[in-house]
Amino acid sequence: MDNLRLKIHQLVEDVKVRSFLRAFKLFLQRIWTNIWYGESPGWVLLVLGLGISIVMAFPIIYVVINSLFAGADRWLRLLDDRVPGLLWNTLSLTFVVTFMAVTIGVILAWLVQRCDLPGRKMWRWILALPLVIPPYVGAVAYISIFGPAGWFRDVLGQSPFDIYSFWGVVFVLTMFTYPYVFLITSSSLKKMNRNFEDAARSLGMNTAEIFWKVNLPFLRPAIGAGAILIALYVLSDFGAIAMLRYNTFTAAIYYQIGGFDNVSATVLSVMLIGLTVAILWLESKGKKKRKYYQSANSHKKPDILPLGKFKWPALILTSLIFIMSVVLPIAVLLYWARLGIAEGALDYRFWGFALNSLKVSSIAALVSMILSVPIIYLKSRYPSIITTVIDKLSYSGYALPGVIVALGLIFVFSQHIPWLYNTYMAVAIAYIIRFMPQAMQSGESSLSLVSPKMDESARSLGLPSWQVLFKVIIPQILPGILAGGALVFVSSLKELPATLALRPPGFDTLSVRVWIEATEAIYHMAAPAALIIIAVSLIPLRWMLSKY
Repeated sequence: MDNLRLKIHQLVEDVKVRSFLRAFKLFLQRIWTNIWYGESPGWVLLVLGLGISIVMAFPIIYVVINSLFAGADRWLRLLDDRVPGLLWNTLSLTFVVTFMAVTIGVILAWLVQRCDLPGRKMWRWILALPLVIPPYVGAVAYISIFGPAGWFRDVLGQSPFDIYSFWGVVFVLTMFTYPYVFLITSSSLKKMNRNFEDAARSLGMNTAEIFWKVNLPFLRPAIGAGAILIALYVLSDFGAIAMLRYNTFTAAIYYQIGGFDNVSATVLSVMLIGLTVAILWLESKGKKKRKYYQSANSHKKPDILPLGKFKWPALILTSLIFIMSVVLPIAVLLYWARLGIAEGALDYRFWGFALNSLKVSSIAALVSMILSVPIIYLKSRYPSIITTVIDKLSYSGYALPGVIVALGLIFVFSQHIPWLYNTYMAVAIAYIIRFMPQAMQSGESSLSLVSPKMDESARSLGLPSWQVLFKVIIPQILPGILAGGALVFVSSLKELPATLALRPPGFDTLSVRVWIEATEAIYHMAAPAALIIIAVSLIPLRWMLSKY
């Protein structure tokens, strides 16, 4: 009898446990469904996307974690000795370059898009050409002109302008970053509705008042987007700043790595990461306060405004900026390249450098195209907090300087994956982490044109999510994926600080040779590599011009 009672009790307990487990399972399923706002992706696709995003963010996370173990003494010493000066140098340079580049970009966009500037159609694309000239290449050209042993010294006895100064760095960075604002602002000006200006004129406003009270508010989002791109670029730049002997966080981090003081480099990196995050946060807060809308139902193209007596001064200003940012640097490089080629610069070593660049950039482009597809598919077709986190982690390397990505990879490879340390694959992996978001952006724009109904039809035939992606979606968005790969290839070709920090001994690329030869003032050997980089960089410019 006792045994029967015990069995009944155990049976009841088992039923209760099973009921609890079943209820708990249903509860978890309901939470999981709510997270995905309905249908969830397959586990294969989700695990793949999550794994890729963690790998993309791991070097940055590793740098932050290692900085926490640097010790209070090292933190205090750097905060007392180095950080105040680096902070002032970095912030002042970022602010001044951003302000000047925004001013130039907005003025040029207004003259080209809204005024009867002679040759408007030609200026629309040639004013964007400075984007194909890496600032460190531009620095080489201007050192040749204004340096202590430059052309002006040969002609005048002394240079009228000290290129190795704060304002020299400002000048070089401004000349090669203003197109960010020029392109984005030009795009907004094309879409502006004339009805608002007509309404303002009916209230008695003149052209200047309309610009400040009507046009400028509509342009603020575009100006802000261009400004944030410029600010982030200045924060991350190493080549031009180092060539012009100016010290910012990026240069200091690189020199700490070169001095094998990686712990101090992590501390400085965390400071720079904090600056980057702060700028992004301020930009997001400002964006929420400047939303402006216009109706497309009664859209009218804006009028072309006559410049009148200001036509020729405007043309001279536009031509002067173009000459300083494109004509002069290219002319200097062509002069040195002619001398270099005559002295045998295009020897087997040069083509070896070109082959190295081609190899690592091609690997980065190919892998980026492959890895970007699951991320953008998850974000587009399965929106949730999980895919948002995956997307943000994947972008983390793009928002930070290449030197910090390199520092994270040095820690990871030297301590955990030694067979990758000091190999060209380490360089390729750094390129992937830095530039895969460019492939994601291009692929995402193509995916947005593919109807989700195609996915639903494929799934109704029994295909899991990952097969839908590879059999249905990828063939549809392949042109966008290839365009993104081209962007990654060109960006990798120009990348300097990550390449310098991670390259194995004897493995030089075109960007590295430009750096080495220019720092030793052997400009005729640096110029051919610089011109090849510029020529290849024309590839993404065509894509950007069609976009904007």
